[in-house]
Amino acid sequence: MMYRRTKQSEEKPPAALTDEQIKQQWRKLGFFCELDDQKRVWTLTGSRAGLLYFPDLLLGYVNDPQNASDRAQQHYGPYGSLEIMTYPDAAFDANSIRGSLADLTRLAELIEAKLATAEAGSSIEIREEFAPNSPYSLVLDVRPDGFDPAAADRERLGTAAERKAAPDQHSTNNK
Repeated sequence: MMYRRTKQSEEKPPAALTDEQIKQQWRKLGFFCELDDQKRVWTLTGSRAGLLYFPDLLLGYVNDPQNASDRAQQHYGPYGSLEIMTYPDAAFDANSIRGSLADLTRLAELIEAKLATAEAGSSIEIREEFAPNSPYSLVLDVRPDGFDPAAADRERLGTAAERKAAPDQHSTNNK
């Protein structure tokens, strides 16, 4: 008998993305996302237009019948680190942004309303209105129009750019 493993619901991000592919995926998402466990905050960084992709992403998730059951989940972004999950209780935690489909719809509407009056340079914290007992918060870091979300990925892309520049500088100093 042959045993076949069924496809697991959690997709793993591609193992070897190039810097350019990572940049393109952040740009396609419209915003940069990072989780800070010490500060207990999910931060989405982008222009107003870019951050408005997040409510669209939430509504797309809600409208997908595959996500109707509890504990259904989808991963987004080049690293798959942004996780949206269907769950009975609304919350932001160390693993996901979660809630019932009605909760996630309400979150999308809340974000759209907050972004309607947001100005570049402002920071919008969401927790009390969505999930007051949540261990984490969601922060929308609003940047100027035309902001490139890939520019906020300092950990991966910033380090790679510095490493690439260092040998060139070193070889010029030796000449």
